[in-house]
Amino acid sequence: MKKNILIVDAYNMIGNWPKLNKLKKNDQLEEARDQLLRVLSDYHKQSGYQIIVVFDAMYVPGLSKSYKQYTLQVIWTDEGQTADSYIESLAGQLMNPLTQVTVATSDQAEQWTIFSQGALRKPAWELAQDIRRAQKEVKQTARHYQDEHSVRSNPWSEEQLMELRNLLHHLSQ
Repeated sequence: MKKNILIVDAYNMIGNWPKLNKLKKNDQLEEARDQLLRVLSDYHKQSGYQIIVVFDAMYVPGLSKSYKQYTLQVIWTDEGQTADSYIESLAGQLMNPLTQVTVATSDQAEQWTIFSQGALRKPAWELAQDIRRAQKEVKQTARHYQDEHSVRSNPWSEEQLMELRNLLHHLSQ
């Protein structure tokens, strides 16, 4: 069984997911980054993907915030390096017969070399759809588990109580 690695072009997702893009446009980029990482961290737990999130620090020199609270590997490119070039190099290093690398990006042309070498592409809209599907499955599983393992407030059903009353009534006579 192959190990599945998902490399995410972070600003590409932020720019293509309406809720995060709205935050970015309202000068709440930090909140957009945090929400993206929170969603991807939950998706990691649900999907089993090893997720690597790449932020393009080309225009944000010196940014080095720690994201240790998430179950992801978060990478900031060096100043002057694009996320696309970093992802291409990283995916090339990670690809082998035992590893399936998927790159979540809407910049297909920028990553053509990696895709031609066997990496899979997942556009921003498709990743969002996969995440929603995984969240729905988790909710359904939780609801099913809760229904099957719920404890009644009264351990006796109405039929059982009626039979017990009848038995007690007959015994008392």
